[in-house]
This record gives sequence, C-alpha cells and structure tokens, in this order.
Amino acid sequence: MPDSIISHVSVGVRDIAGARRFYDAVLGALGYAVVMEAGPHGVAYGTMFPEFWIGLPENGGAASAGNGVHISFLAPDRAAVDAFHAAALAGGGSCAGAPGERPDYVEGYYAAFVRDPDGNKIEAMLIG
Repeated sequence: MPDSIISHVSVGVRDIAGARRFYDAVLGALGYAVVMEAGPHGVAYGTMFPEFWIGLPENGGAASAGNGVHISFLAPDRAAVDAFHAAALAGGGSCAGAPGERPDYVEGYYAAFVRDPDGNKIEAMLIG
C-alpha cells in the first residue's frame, strides 16, 4: 500500500508563467520545488507522488476556482507558514485567513489561508 492516498492534485490557471512565479515563491517558502514540467501546459511541485500541479484547463475553457475546495500544504514550522502568507500577498494573492492558531480545528493547529491570483484557495499548516 502506498504512503499516500493522493497521487496528485491540480488547479487550473490562466497564465502558466504568472502562476509559476506565484507558486515558486509561495511553495518555495515551505521548501517545495518543481519536480516535473509538462511543456507550456503545466508544472508539478512536491515529491513525486503526491504532487501539486498548476496548469491550463485541459478542455481549453477558462480556469475557475472550486467553491468549497482548498488545498493544504504541510509546513515545517510556523515561520514557514508566515513566509508562505507573506509570499502569497507579495505575489498578487489575497488573504483568506491570516497566520495564526486555529484552536477550533485541533489544539496546536497553526495555519494561513490565501487565494492565488486565479482564485484558488490554498493553505499552509502544521500541528504542534
């Protein structure tokens, strides 16, 4: 049995180059880097399963964010969560929940939520 139930997650973006600048900075703050490129159509970050992909929608339609959907990335420490949030805002993202403890989730849960320039909601978190 694999270590993860997830193979990959992908979000649609309007502009690969712009999204890559955003995610290089935001995910770089958490220690993640590009692990695969699919030409001009997409880029994967992570550790080769599970992966996080950004890409142009395969059906050729407009990219749109899912209502009620968000993707959470593990952070090594609180400073990385704070750096993730700062990088997102500096890169054109918007705040969807400032860095801080979320005791209503579980004790020790520290997280920040942002929306990327395409409206996709992402989170950086750790427990401890």
